[in-house]
Amino acid sequence: MNKIRQYFTTFVLIRGFFIALLGSAFIYLNYFGFSVVWIHTALGVISLYLLLKSETGVWFSSGAFFGLFWFWWIALSLIHYDMLWATPIEILIIMLTYGLLFMFISWLGEIVSYYLVGERCPKGISSLRHGTPRPTLISLGIKAIGLLLISYVHPFSFDWFKPELMFVESYIGIEKWQFGIVLMGIILTLWQKKFYYLLLILFAYTPLPTHTPKIPQDITLVTTHTSVHDKWNKVLHQAQFDALFKQIDKAIESKKKLVILPESVFPIFLNRNQTLLSKLQERAKYISIITGGLYWDGKTPRNSTYIFTNGQLSIANKVLLVPFGEANPLPDFLSDWVNEVFYDGAVDYKASDKVIDYKIDGITYRNAICFEATSEKLYEKDKKGHRPKNMIVLSNNGWFHPSIESTLQKLLLQYYSKKYGTTIYHSVNMSESYFIQKGMVERSMY
Repeated sequence: MNKIRQYFTTFVLIRGFFIALLGSAFIYLNYFGFSVVWIHTALGVISLYLLLKSETGVWFSSGAFFGLFWFWWIALSLIHYDMLWATPIEILIIMLTYGLLFMFISWLGEIVSYYLVGERCPKGISSLRHGTPRPTLISLGIKAIGLLLISYVHPFSFDWFKPELMFVESYIGIEKWQFGIVLMGIILTLWQKKFYYLLLILFAYTPLPTHTPKIPQDITLVTTHTSVHDKWNKVLHQAQFDALFKQIDKAIESKKKLVILPESVFPIFLNRNQTLLSKLQERAKYISIITGGLYWDGKTPRNSTYIFTNGQLSIANKVLLVPFGEANPLPDFLSDWVNEVFYDGAVDYKASDKVIDYKIDGITYRNAICFEATSEKLYEKDKKGHRPKNMIVLSNNGWFHPSIESTLQKLLLQYYSKKYGTTIYHSVNMSESYFIQKGMVERSMY
């Protein structure tokens, strides 16, 4: 009981809260349209400095609050299943998951340090009264390595937590080696208690892009505003479809070559509706059309992209499904029970076994639908050893509206655009559409 009280003192909770707040501020500042690179740089470095300086109890509370600040919005999807009662439970699970991950990293650093050099970092507030001894290089090094590697840990197949993401709009680069330099500067400062070691961070400096991205004039990125409730209301489908065709017709009148619509804007098995397919194919004589829709192969449903170009229709199915939202990541015996109890026996979507590239007007685009665009797998090299130069992403953010989810998604796409040089065209339902080039964003006007 004394150890439990030691880990959960008011000081530990408050310190963990502020560390996570500083390390999450870049998301909320961006959400409110406030993006100043030197502020993001400073907040990220200060958060990491305070975290590495802290003991295991603070690491636990920091991890828990990181989970809360970054991912509280996940629980909003439960509202659409009439499971409001479960939202605090899911948020608590998220907090505990990241709290325990952080606690393990710190515990490992301290226990290895103790057995190798016989010195353990102090615990609790009492250590502050007598002055905190210099932490060992071993414990600091293991904690830093943990922060470097934590992005490879994917709880329930969810891979959005990347500590280096806090520098995506800063003077510091987002590559692992640059993040490692930042951590090295901090741990040397803490170990030697000499702040000039922080100057090492200058070696992680990345010049800001000087260009302003512009959406190609012959491409239209469509934004829709259909709530989840309305989206699946069959009575409203005709009005929704009419609005989509008006957007396509407008693009044709404006002499556009390509129009991109969001994920599943046709919330039906589009391949089984010849009337809609005929209307789309007729318009595809004048413009290439990329749209989201459902697909049924007679056995299982798929979340798909329908590509109409040069008089041809091709379909690209989603590769990475949303954990719990589209496919249950639990073992089969638990997955079947969860689907039966919580999702009225719904069948999981089926994922494609390979990433799809397609060509429009001689340009190759990688297909991506919402969640998968924020995963490393979609940026893997093709058979010729090339990473995707262009990617078309279709999203439906209605499940988490209003929240920071769309902002975090955009920051992750900026991260991958910077990391791999991929130009991204993103058409979204329930949040703004945009174009990303070299990590820079231009918002769509449609």
